[in-house]
Amino acid sequence: MKKQQVLVEVDDLAFPWINRFMKESQKQVLLETNQSGYLELQNISYGWKIGKKTLDQCNLSISSPGLWMVVGSNGSGKSTLFRLISGLISPQEGRFICSFQPALMLQNPDHQLLLPSCSSDLLLSLPPDLDSSQRDERINSALTQVGLEDMADRPIHTLSGGQKQRLALAGALASQANLLLLDEPTALLDPISQRSILEIVRKITRKSDKAPITALWITHRLEELTFCDAAAIMEQGRLGQWFSGEEVMKKII
Repeated sequence: MKKQQVLVEVDDLAFPWINRFMKESQKQVLLETNQSGYLELQNISYGWKIGKKTLDQCNLSISSPGLWMVVGSNGSGKSTLFRLISGLISPQEGRFICSFQPALMLQNPDHQLLLPSCSSDLLLSLPPDLDSSQRDERINSALTQVGLEDMADRPIHTLSGGQKQRLALAGALASQANLLLLDEPTALLDPISQRSILEIVRKITRKSDKAPITALWITHRLEELTFCDAAAIMEQGRLGQWFSGEEVMKKII
């Protein structure tokens, strides 16, 4: 198998991965790319402690843009799943295929907003080879998509929690990531800001241009499932089948 290098971006960090096919006993791990946006996990396992698997034969498949939600209790493996997809950890067992460029968004945007103003912070998400006009265009486009078009020079410390989370989302868009990994992004927000983030992400994933966006969203708030295109329940390290948000709500309630 020909080796390829995959660049996985997480916030303002980049992790180069070399695709590999590994046989060790009966364990096989495969990381590879294809041309279209595609994410698939086949029988993925990962354990933080010896003898205990946080992910246990986990399967997941996403082949089209949209807003996909994962719901589950604490300790079900949701955050570990996101760490694996974003490149922070590697699978210990199974087959992992990803041709997306992911960007991870956390619950607390203060953990990923580093510079003093909105525009200066977005510079961290841009490639270094852009000229000044290209940088300005990319920054303005990202801010406009999240409703912060008049706040390029606004000091970050003056933003509300909802505005900070929208700025973190703008950073992902400025990096041209096409897979948004949103780990309970509304957990610290009031209902109005919560709905704003949901509507922005849903709108972004339904763009019909040449650069569609896919979003994978972890939530504990069942009311958020009404915004998604599909949802699945995660239990004991395994992800269930995709259903509509309404169907998943009925299964849980």
